[in-house]
Amino acid sequence: MNILVDADSCPAGTRRVILKAAEKRRIKAFFAANRAIPEVEGDFAMMVLCPERDGSADDCIAALAEQGDVAVTRDVPLAERLIRKGASVLDDRGGVFTPDNIRARLSVRDFKIGLALNGTAIERTANYGRRELKLFADSFDRLLTAASRAAGDGGTESFQRRGRPQRERMNFEAGPE
Repeated sequence: MNILVDADSCPAGTRRVILKAAEKRRIKAFFAANRAIPEVEGDFAMMVLCPERDGSADDCIAALAEQGDVAVTRDVPLAERLIRKGASVLDDRGGVFTPDNIRARLSVRDFKIGLALNGTAIERTANYGRRELKLFADSFDRLLTAASRAAGDGGTESFQRRGRPQRERMNFEAGPE
């Protein structure tokens, strides 16, 4: 089990919660973005630098994803890809994407994009504060616990199998899957 983070739009507070959980549970956390993200450091953190093209971080996360991983993203199409690969997915506000709700969330997203393309103002997401961070932290902990139980190893088996990162960075150059 690994933690996969769509880091381009991940708030700093959320990153800190993820890093703390990765250290505590000894689970490797991959932060994928087109640029280096501040504060992504620690024995269990890996910054994955992706090419500067649309969707490259999404492609990287999808390529890394395996059954049982936990992913954090706001990107609904990426969430759908990850769910199909067997990952548990939540957004930075604690909303969990599931096979049962992903189609509806994609429809709402597509509808909002259609409104915006036609010049209709859409409601923007409220500010990110303590309440949203707490909702995220609680949902994230529940998903990590469930994924660890499902793996039967508390997350440590995949850590040992994949090796221990030492404040690493890696570059992702593969194309879309």
